[in-house]
Amino acid sequence: MPDVDGFDEFYRGSRQRLLGFVYALTGNLAESQDAVQEAYIRAWQRWSTVCGYDDPEAWVRVVASRIAVSRWRSLRSRARAYLRHGPSEATPAPSTDTVAVVAALRQLPEEQRTAIALYYLLGMPVAEVARETAAPVGTVKARLSRGRAALAGLLAVSDIEEAADA
Repeated sequence: MPDVDGFDEFYRGSRQRLLGFVYALTGNLAESQDAVQEAYIRAWQRWSTVCGYDDPEAWVRVVASRIAVSRWRSLRSRARAYLRHGPSEATPAPSTDTVAVVAALRQLPEEQRTAIALYYLLGMPVAEVARETAAPVGTVKARLSRGRAALAGLLAVSDIEEAADA
């Protein structure tokens, strides 16, 4: 069991200095906070070893700076790839029908929504949907049937409301 009190004291005594250091390296507060947080997580995971070092703060400082540099390199690589390949093709906006179906699906109970998505969107057979959801085959069939009926009602109501608004 790690020395919780010792780590807490270490954290409280060093966090501001470490954050200031990494912020000076990155120039980005959010990135600095993420890197420092990750470094402290790693220190906590190895606290029984790290607390025995002559300067545990130096260990965390090195880890945090390496994390920050690694993230910076990753961002730089992505930027280079973007320049090399250009922006990705624009994704077309969803159709009004797609938006209506998704809105109707959101109104269904989770079990029905999951069964419908697995069966109709992923094309899984009923037996596989049953395995995936840990439900009997008959239950999956009932969820699909009830879900289709509910969707039909929800989509018919929205069609009627749209016609009335027009």
